[in-house]
Amino acid sequence: MSIRCTVESAFFIAWSFLEKTGELGAPDISANIILDAIEAQLKTGERRPLMLANRAIDAYRHASRLSSAREARRG
Repeated sequence: MSIRCTVESAFFIAWSFLEKTGELGAPDISANIILDAIEAQLKTGERRPLMLANRAIDAYRHASRLSSAREARRG
C-alpha cells in the first residue's frame, strides 16, 4: 500500500469514527490535528492504517481536552 493510500485510509477511519461519536469539531481544525498526528507517526515508521487512525483519534481527543480546559480558564 502506498503512503498516500495509507494516509487516506487512516484519515478516513479517524474522521468517520470521530464524526459518528459526535466528537468532531470544526472541519479545518479537526483535519489538521488528525493529519499532523498521522504525519508524526509516519516519521517514526508506523505504516498500519488502523494504528495510525487510533493514535490520531487519541491525539484529537487530547487536543480537544486541552482546548476545553483553556476555554474553561478564560471564561
